[in-house]
Amino acid sequence: MTYEEVKTRLNKVFCKVFKDDSIVITDETTAKDIDKWDSLTHLTLVSDTEDEFGIKFKLKELIAMKTVGDFMKCIQSKIG
Repeated sequence: MTYEEVKTRLNKVFCKVFKDDSIVITDETTAKDIDKWDSLTHLTLVSDTEDEFGIKFKLKELIAMKTVGDFMKCIQSKIG
C-alpha cells in the first residue's frame, strides 16, 4: 500500500471520528489543528485506525507520534 493510499484511508477515519467531511490531513497535522481533537476522540481515532488497517499500536509507538505524518509512517511500517 502506498503512502498516498494510507493517507486517503486515514483521512476517511479522521472525517468519521471528528464528524467533519471537510478535514484534510497533512504530514504536519497535529491535535492543535483540529478543534474537536481531545483525549476521548484521540482514543477513538487510534481504535478506528487499528480497525481500518487491521493493526495494533504499542503504547511506546503512540507516545512517540507527534504528527499525522508520524502516524502514517507507523501505519505503513505495520502493513508492509
